[in-house]
Amino acid sequence: MGSYYSFKENEVRNLQPYKFNSRGKNRILEIELLTSELRNIIKHPVNAGRDVIFLCIGSDRYIGDSLGPLVGSMLNESNITYLVYGTLEEPVHAFNLKETLKKINRRFKNPLIFSIDASLGTREQVGYVIFEEGPLIPGKALKTILPEVGDYNFKGIVNYIDPLPKGQFLNDTRLFTVMNLSKAIVEVITRIDDMDNAANDQ
Repeated sequence: MGSYYSFKENEVRNLQPYKFNSRGKNRILEIELLTSELRNIIKHPVNAGRDVIFLCIGSDRYIGDSLGPLVGSMLNESNITYLVYGTLEEPVHAFNLKETLKKINRRFKNPLIFSIDASLGTREQVGYVIFEEGPLIPGKALKTILPEVGDYNFKGIVNYIDPLPKGQFLNDTRLFTVMNLSKAIVEVITRIDDMDNAANDQ
């Protein structure tokens, strides 16, 4: 995977969506590559001084929607150096997302937000992590109108659209799949600090 950045210091190249199988044979290598690119985004001069926030969206009341809160709780438990909103204890979901965004914008000036949420895809995409530039559109699969959020986003494909009726995927998704996706996303993020420590030791 190539760099997301141009040679001009204050210019960011358009990011191509990146995806990997959370249980694939190249999982470790894929995670290391994505961690490196995520670190490059955070450390890039154009983002200097911006507070980094991981906004984990979803509800712990439904397995199919629990990826965000699971990731948020795991990140907090790992004591990462970045801010986390949305956990199993205090989830960020359809009913409080707008208010949470207001709180973030009141507290921080121009934060760098990475949004994280469960998503639907094709049958072949189930189990894949997708990382891309631009905002996440929460609730899109259920045709729920919610604000777009994030400078970049992670999506975990927890289930496929057909032939499940609207909303059924929330209760018809395997916890095993959600846990594998959550662990993969957390591993990508937590390895940033490891790379920082390794760079400082050189």
